[in-house]
Amino acid sequence: MKAPFRLTRGELLARVDQEFGGESEIAKVFRNTFSDTLENTVEELPDGSVFVVTGDIPAMWLRDSAAQFRPYLVLKDGRIEEIIRGIIKRQFFYINHDPYANAFNREENGRGHQDDLTEMTPLIWERKYEIDSLCYPVQLAYLFWKATGRTDCFDAGYARAVDRILDLWKTEQNHASDSPYTFQRRDCVPSDTLPNGGKGTPVGYTGMTWSGFRPSDDAAKYGYLVPANMFAAVVLGYVEEIAVKVTKNLPQAEKAAELAREIRAGIEQYGKVEHPEFGLVYAYETDGLGNYNFMDDANVPSLLSTPYLGYLPADDEVYLNTRALILSSANPYYYSGRKARGIGSPHTPENYVWHIALAMQGLTSTDRREKREMLELMANTHGGTGLMHEGFHVDDPARYTREWFSWANSMFCELVLDYLGLSLR
Repeated sequence: MKAPFRLTRGELLARVDQEFGGESEIAKVFRNTFSDTLENTVEELPDGSVFVVTGDIPAMWLRDSAAQFRPYLVLKDGRIEEIIRGIIKRQFFYINHDPYANAFNREENGRGHQDDLTEMTPLIWERKYEIDSLCYPVQLAYLFWKATGRTDCFDAGYARAVDRILDLWKTEQNHASDSPYTFQRRDCVPSDTLPNGGKGTPVGYTGMTWSGFRPSDDAAKYGYLVPANMFAAVVLGYVEEIAVKVTKNLPQAEKAAELAREIRAGIEQYGKVEHPEFGLVYAYETDGLGNYNFMDDANVPSLLSTPYLGYLPADDEVYLNTRALILSSANPYYYSGRKARGIGSPHTPENYVWHIALAMQGLTSTDRREKREMLELMANTHGGTGLMHEGFHVDDPARYTREWFSWANSMFCELVLDYLGLSLR
């Protein structure tokens, strides 16, 4: 099925200028951010695959590389199609190399965190296991199919990678007894390593699948990261649909459907809890042993992103309760200041709001005025660079982290597309 909204690049830029005004800050930042990722992060390799840097770190994150290129699916452009196809090919090559790794080198050059106590190889930049690192490539392949009608991304490499993902998520339902994965980093902050000999804090069985790290690359406090499990459940639905409609791999379809049912049941039984102020909400993390972490992080998947992920509609009552919690001072990483208010992260300093979280607040809002408010806020807090950043200080946007962060640039673009009615969901 081809998406009806695909435009040429010129048509898209004209739509942006018409809606916001060509000299508006929103239009200027859109032109900058939309061009930057496409022109400065891509390296086409001899095997037809594509290596994508995150920005100012010379490695390819499975998560970031997929999120960076979602906005370009709206374009009717054969060369960009081939770039995205090449990214997908590279992502599944990496997953087949090691599904526990989150970031990779272009070739086996031994760069990155080679001293970490885990099963490193010269191709791996970092081996922090995160559920979302396996979700994003499947999502990108699925959206590529839906946008272009092309099925050539569902090749033998895809089939092997998906089998590895299914096996891994099944194994990590019983992390303590069945998992081979451990991770330790020496001489670092606590969020960069896992306790308990690299196994993480204890967990009980819930039906959810375990994650060592959050999409921030920070260690999870409790092993069942609820929004990441939500993402996994949705992606398993993609796997099932592809297996039924395209690859005709019925065993894979059945395995994905059963695992999705188990994870969803675990989320609904163990991931929801009554909050004394906000009512029934989703926790950010739990361990299946009665402990819950009430917070949200700017990085996606987040609780804020639940409708964006496709797990629940934006008007779901429990989601709205959760949204009220995480967009308030009850979330320890929600900050307010003279220039901005929004969700930050323990990954960055206190009082630093993330552009990704502002974009996600707009993307998940049912109020068009709030979407516009988030666009205006983002466009006016680039610190004079014309590009988005990781975090910026709520009182002074010129104080920011990461000079060049392509994921944040793409999230601004995605909110613009959403505001124009060019939703990718």
